[in-house]
Amino acid sequence: MSDNLARALAEHVCSTNFDAFPRETIHKAKLHILDTLGAGIAGSASGETRTMLETLGIHDATGRSPIWGRLISADARTAALVNGVSAHAFELDDSGGCDHSGAVVLPAVLATLGDYNQPFSGRELLRSVLLGYEVGRRVLEAVGGYEEHNGLGWHSTGTCGAFGAAAAVGTMLTLDAEAMTSALGTACSFAGGTWAFIHNGSSTKKLHAGRAAEGGLMAAYLAKRGFEGPESVFEAERWGSFFATFGAGRGDPRALVRDFGQYWRLNRCSIKPHATCRGTHAGIDALDLLLQRHGREPADIAAMEVDISGFQYGMCGGKIIESRAQAQMSLPYALAARLRYGKVFLAELEEVAWSAAEIGPLMDRISVRIDPAMKDEDEPAITIVTTAGDRHRLVVDLPLGGPQNPLSDERLIGKYAALAGTVLPTARVDALRDFVLDLENKADARSLLALVQ
Repeated sequence: MSDNLARALAEHVCSTNFDAFPRETIHKAKLHILDTLGAGIAGSASGETRTMLETLGIHDATGRSPIWGRLISADARTAALVNGVSAHAFELDDSGGCDHSGAVVLPAVLATLGDYNQPFSGRELLRSVLLGYEVGRRVLEAVGGYEEHNGLGWHSTGTCGAFGAAAAVGTMLTLDAEAMTSALGTACSFAGGTWAFIHNGSSTKKLHAGRAAEGGLMAAYLAKRGFEGPESVFEAERWGSFFATFGAGRGDPRALVRDFGQYWRLNRCSIKPHATCRGTHAGIDALDLLLQRHGREPADIAAMEVDISGFQYGMCGGKIIESRAQAQMSLPYALAARLRYGKVFLAELEEVAWSAAEIGPLMDRISVRIDPAMKDEDEPAITIVTTAGDRHRLVVDLPLGGPQNPLSDERLIGKYAALAGTVLPTARVDALRDFVLDLENKADARSLLALVQ
């Protein structure tokens, strides 16, 4: 194995075949594909996707790669961009990868599938997706991890996701180790996106997923045609390397390849039950459990106290809600929505929900305090104060949907059906579900292209 990190990573990717993945990991991969498709098909109706299509001038079939949830198609690069935006639009896509690996990897993979003139097996599709998840997460771990990298202001979905998409598409294109090294090096030129969106609730967070999908696809396509990327992109001591530039030299570059294949990174990813930032989920779960355990109704809650780390406060502590994006990133809103509506899903992120007259007073009862003793990654502590003066406090360390507290297959498939059913007819929703859940037995995965439209 090469001492050069990009080359070593490329060699690992190119030498990993489908049989390297355990049956449980394959099953989880299919669920993540289904979940991402549900999120992306529903997200095709979002304002962000509508604006993207209008800006790009796409109104009919201009290529062979489908625009999910629509009757139109585009070239592979454009489809990856648009579908990446759709998949992340409603904050219901998976997390714990690059961070949002599904919204990056799957749009790139399915866009590439549209360029195939011959059958491409479901096994190979699954292999490509799994290796995309693997590389995107490993790059994030090596640059310092989620809290460290995002704490510097980078949005890891945009910065690390491009590498994952490049690995996935490069696998589909059967790049050899030399070309895969170039694809990974070139992907760095497409890496970008900061957390500046958090201050006014802008739509750029969704754009980061699409741009990473598009950039990774372009990097692999260029490498296929002999375009040479920088092979020193992961050498920490080199000026301009990803780790030195995007991680201020604080990471662990060897994590990029250490123990490759011993624990597949998709296994650590979460599937989201709530339509808000993953950083809000432990708080929502804590409130659910407190109401259940103490036999309380929302009307019994006089006040709520949230103790949170400084990192989480910066990400999810805001109370100004003037857009869907701000509602998606606000723990106080998520808690108020749970009290008012009983859940936090698609309808609760519409303007009619977050602008309702009852929401402001509920949020006024929620105090958010930074606890300096908390580490960046610590989950918030939720305390409810009842009208009778009772106080109950809870921290949920393993939020619902994570690998150690997973959603049941039944609930996950139900989530997919609810999302995809907002756009597709029931027969198409069912056919897509059945195809994905049997993907490893499909001789030609290209049937997916019609099913997602």
